[in-house]
Amino acid sequence: MTLGRFFLIVLLVGSGYQYWNSHKIRAPAVGVTASLNHDWNAYGYHITALEKFTFEARVLGTEHYSMDREAELAPVDLALGWGPMANPTVIEQVKISQSNRFYHWHVDQFPIPRRDIEVNSANMHMVPASADVERALRAIRPGMKVSFSGYLIEARAPDGWRWKSSLTREDTGAGACELVWVEKITGSN
Repeated sequence: MTLGRFFLIVLLVGSGYQYWNSHKIRAPAVGVTASLNHDWNAYGYHITALEKFTFEARVLGTEHYSMDREAELAPVDLALGWGPMANPTVIEQVKISQSNRFYHWHVDQFPIPRRDIEVNSANMHMVPASADVERALRAIRPGMKVSFSGYLIEARAPDGWRWKSSLTREDTGAGACELVWVEKITGSN
């Protein structure tokens, strides 16, 4: 076997594993033990509910993760738009992308004011409360309308690692994303 063929096989096997791993459904959050103060343990993390959260929006983009630490909690990020950012006429003029847990947008010409784009769209890290919710999250596609409910949360690991949701829609940039414990989600075209 030539060295080139060996590297091709390694690349194909690695790519296949990445695809499989990013699309498998994890076991439900077995052992979730909620207490009266809205703290519980799931997926090896201590979860604290910060606020009840119910939301409706149009999906601008989806990104599935499996390789970063955050994927243990949030295997799917949804870039969402509401208000003017749910309007198909506006959305078709905004280029949307997601990578490294960020949502990016670009316009050649602003269809609405910049601030309206910033405060009417966001990248949300979705933490499924069950295997059924995770399956539903993985089935969501851009253009769909979604409705979901759960909690904005903070997650803490035994080694001190922490991930906390934004609690306002007025912020932008790093730390402005919502970390959502999703108990129910529905999507439609």
